[in-house]
Parts: sequence; structure tokens; C-alpha cells
Amino acid sequence: MKFRSFLNIVAAIAGVLFVVATIGFSWVFSQSPLGLLKGSPKSTPTAAMFVPKQAPVMASLLVNPDRLESLRQVVAKPGDRAATRQEFEQFTQGVLGSSELNYRRDVQPWLGDEITAAVTTLDIDREESNGKEAGYLLALATKDTERSREFLQVFWQKRAITGTDLAFEDYKGTKIIYGKVESDSVPITVASAIVGRQYVLFANSPKVLRNAINNVQAAELNLENSSDYQTAIASLDQGRIGVIFANLPALAELNGKEITDTASSAAIALGLDRKGLIAETAIIRAGTDANLSKQSLEALKYIPAVTPISASGVNLDRLWSGLSSDGTISKWVNSPIESLGKRWNLNLPQDIFNWVKGEYALALIPGNTLDWVFVADKTADPGAESAIAHLDELGKAQGITAGIIQIGDQPVSVWTKLDSANADKKIDAEVVGVHTTIGKYEIFTTSMDTMKAVLNAKKDVLANSKSFESAIAALQKENAGYLYLDWKTAQPILEKQYPILKVAELAGEPIFEHLRLLTISNYGNRSGVQRGGVFVRLS
Repeated sequence: MKFRSFLNIVAAIAGVLFVVATIGFSWVFSQSPLGLLKGSPKSTPTAAMFVPKQAPVMASLLVNPDRLESLRQVVAKPGDRAATRQEFEQFTQGVLGSSELNYRRDVQPWLGDEITAAVTTLDIDREESNGKEAGYLLALATKDTERSREFLQVFWQKRAITGTDLAFEDYKGTKIIYGKVESDSVPITVASAIVGRQYVLFANSPKVLRNAINNVQAAELNLENSSDYQTAIASLDQGRIGVIFANLPALAELNGKEITDTASSAAIALGLDRKGLIAETAIIRAGTDANLSKQSLEALKYIPAVTPISASGVNLDRLWSGLSSDGTISKWVNSPIESLGKRWNLNLPQDIFNWVKGEYALALIPGNTLDWVFVADKTADPGAESAIAHLDELGKAQGITAGIIQIGDQPVSVWTKLDSANADKKIDAEVVGVHTTIGKYEIFTTSMDTMKAVLNAKKDVLANSKSFESAIAALQKENAGYLYLDWKTAQPILEKQYPILKVAELAGEPIFEHLRLLTISNYGNRSGVQRGGVFVRLS
């Protein structure tokens, strides 16, 4: 089993977890006898007993794929059923790889209610002199041991016909079959076993299977008995059809990187909602327990509903401190913040974020140029008024003129940069920023047109948007804020800012093809576990 093949398996599991959520637009969903809205009867993968504690990552689907396909077919429009069937075929082919096996004929009759894939080790033989070869394990639950044995017979017969020499090994009462290869170190070859009449195992080396069997017999070695795993899984409250667990330092090393965060492990529970997919996250990370309250949407009443990207919440100063200290996240958030700061000639974290201790909202406004609007409650910090006045002083020191104009009945402060370097010797004034006060909020924009849009939006604002309302409905109400994304509008903007996103879209085409809205929320830290939620609205 090659690395690429294993990635196909993991991608297929992740893909089906996202794609199946496209079924959520009908009352039939809630009436379905499959009951998948409440999640799988299993909350954790039993196959974790085969996975070592130090494994970089494990991904599990906790329901039989046929149940998901049946549910999709029940609620899909007649014209969409062929497409949904094709997506299911892509998933099953991903699990089988490039073999000549047929899912419906060879696998469906015996496959049970769990598929688990894991990277078990960074190096199978732990011998640096011959390079690193990661260990990969695939565990398929079986509901019919005899049919699964027949499947393996067919699988190995096909390989023998093509010239593969087979090796049979009895290891602690379990028969391991693998293809013989000439190797001076650990053989890298497909290996299989049936364990305890419950699981069919595949791996990229017989050594991986031997270790998997050892992990069952010496329970203290396996992931089920990892304190981080137990803590993270216990912190996940929602029903789920799938779960992913990662040892973050090991996963970073697998990708040739070094983690710069204090987080040690992370777990994700994936479940179905009537309108999409909801993920709950738990990251083992030291931190102060947060006292959360129901999130106010007042600041979003000044964000036009046309925004494709917005971030809102409370205590921006504290949030930014956390983001900037996280090496991985800071790479993504620093670029747009620095770009916006340049437009305003400000150091945003120092000049603005520091005094935003109440509500805030930051949003992108599309148009001929991309503009920003930032709304902040200035009553939560006694020093906010003087800090805002200081912004005008900073502008003057950089040659920026501050003035007051009227937009309707609303006075607004305008920062302009004067330029006389042109042929007819006229003076041009470039607007670099605009701000005004409405009630307890200070509103900043990057252009006069955007400020006009804010003041004229009235009820057509994000707080009243049906799309935004549906995007946050499934998330926990007590949280530290929302990151909201309208994918169709935001897609070209993000692709330009982050070209690597196009690669992700190709790899996850079934997901991105259906993606409409994405919302991320921070649930705060609880007993050393940073919790959060993600809602994906799909078509």
C-alpha cells in the first residue's frame, strides 16, 4: 500500500463525511428510519485498539456507507440521483484503490459499521539509515466473517495470478498474508489479516499488522488508552457519524514540518445537520477557562449583507494575542491584517485591536475594489476615545489630513492623502480611511462608498440575513464569535490571496462542488481543551 493510495483512502473517508451532508433539505431527512441526524450508535471507533498511542492521525467512518447512500437516494431529487450515486461510487473506489475488486460484489456483503484508516508510525523500522517509511493501517469492520474470508481469498488469488509470491504467517493466533518482496529492511508490501472475527485489516507491511495485534493484546500501548485521546473524545458533545484524531507534533513531522503551537492533540467529530455538516473540534491546549455568553449580533447590524467574509465576536485584543502566538494560524491571518493596516497607514494590532474589549465585526465588501468595514464597541475600554483621537494624530504625522464631512445627517471623519505631483499641477485627494460614531460603536471603512453602503444598509445587514442565520443555527450559542464565509462570492477572492487553495479544491472536488456557506466558531477553553464548531452549508 503506497502513501498515495492511503491518502486516497483517508480522502475518501473525509469526502463521504462531507458529501453526505448534501441530503439535508427535506423533512424526509428527519423522518428517515436511518436516524443519522442523531449520529452513529457508536461514538468512538473500536478499531482504535489496533492503533498505537503515538500514531500521527486516525480517521473513522462510524456508519456503513450503504446507509449513507440509501439516505441520499431517499431525499435526492429524481434528476440528482445519478450524480449522488456517482459520488458514492467515487468513495467506494477510493477505498478499494486501483484493484480489480468490485465494491458491491466483493465488499458490500460483509462490510460492517466502521471504516478506520490510520498512519500508525512515522517510520516502520525506526532505522534512519535506510530512510523513513510511514506505516499505514486500514481496518474494516465485518458483519459476516465467512464472506470477508472469501473476499480475501479472491483478493490474494488475483495477486497471485499477476505473479505475486504470497507469504503466510501465523502471528499470535492470527493469520497474516502478504506479498513477498526482496528487501534488506522491513518489507513494504500489502498485508492483510482477519482479527477476532470482527475486523479485516490491511497494511503496507506485515510489521504494521504485527504491531496492531500487539496493541490489542497489550492494551496500554493502544490509542484507546491514551489520556489525550480520552480527554479529547470526552470533550466532544454532539452525535457523530465520523471522528478524526491527530497527534499534532507527529502529524507535523509526517508533513516535514515542526509544530510551533503548544497544542498536543486534536479530535474532530463529524455529524449531520438538516442543512449540512457540523464538525465539533477539541484541541488539547493549555489555557484559561473562558466564561462564555450568548453571542450578540448587534455589531453585525452595521455590516452590509453582501459581505462574503466576516469575523465577529468579543475581546479582539485577547483573540489577536492568541492568534498571533500560534505559528500556523498567524501565517494565514497576518497577511490580510497587514494589507488592511497599510491601507490605513496603521499598525492594527497596536493602534486599534488593543482597545477593542467589547463587541467587534470585521468584514470584506466586494466591488470594483475590495473594501473593508470594521465595527467596534468603544464603551468596553475607558481608553478607547483617546485611542481613536490618537489615530488622527498618527495620520497627521504621516502627512494624512483629517476632516469632517456629512453623509446625509451623519458626520464622518475622513483621512485623505494629498498629491500635487501631476501635469496640470492640481491637487488630488486620495481617501485612505473613513470613520464615524453611531451609538456605542465606532465604524471604520477603507472608502467613502463603503461608508455610504454601511449607513444606507438599514435592514439589509448581516445580522438580518437568512443565510447568516442558517449558517450559525447549528452552532453553540455560547461562544467567542463567528468566522463566516459565503463560498461562491469569496472563492475568487481567496484563490487570489491563497493560490494553494486551488490545489485543495481539486483534491476535494466533491466537497467544494457542493459548498455554499462555512461558519467557524470558538467555544473557548474548558479544562485544558480548546473547543470549537464548524458548520458547512451544502447544496
